[in-house]
Amino acid sequence: MKTILAYGDSLTFGANPTGGPRHAYENRWPSALESALAGEVRVIAEGLGGRTTVYDDFTAGADRNGGRILPTLLASHAPLDLVIIMLGTNDLKPAICGTALWASYGMRRLTQIVRGHFAGLGEAIPQILLVAPPHACESDNADMMEHFGGVVHVVGQSKLFAKHYRRQSHDWSTGFFDAASVAHASPLDGIHLDAANTRAIGEGMAPTVKQMLGL
Repeated sequence: MKTILAYGDSLTFGANPTGGPRHAYENRWPSALESALAGEVRVIAEGLGGRTTVYDDFTAGADRNGGRILPTLLASHAPLDLVIIMLGTNDLKPAICGTALWASYGMRRLTQIVRGHFAGLGEAIPQILLVAPPHACESDNADMMEHFGGVVHVVGQSKLFAKHYRRQSHDWSTGFFDAASVAHASPLDGIHLDAANTRAIGEGMAPTVKQMLGL
């Protein structure tokens, strides 16, 4: 059986835009992806709210720098056939990074970390799928919108994810999937997804994953 690591933030964790409990297990996109692959693949979900690509957030209790914790997770879950990375939304916070372009540089660095980790051990290097997160949307949740630099900033920058991530995918020969093609943020907070849209990411990327893994 092949093994996938799904590496992400609150959208992978299954955060609820209402602020309530996280979505049910079956509605989280890694679970939906595993279900769509019909028992041929095990999908390990590693989602943490607030996680960035490679940037520090010193306001957090947990380490949210995705580049720092990734090698530990690669080691604990090896061997892996595919690493799916969907990060960047938190990078858009002005206090963290601020732009989709620099988020794409973070995704590039994560790609380098994955390949360097396994190459350094002389082990098979898993394939990598870079996923552009869903777009943010307008919301009356003023606290959330200001946290991300305001509506104009976060919506505008989130719409640039696919452009920049696709270029990194081309330059680094990884797979690419645009989650905005299948999922939309909830207007309840403008960032997170309802259960149906969270599940849709896993279902939507399944054909890409099947092709990459030769299933």
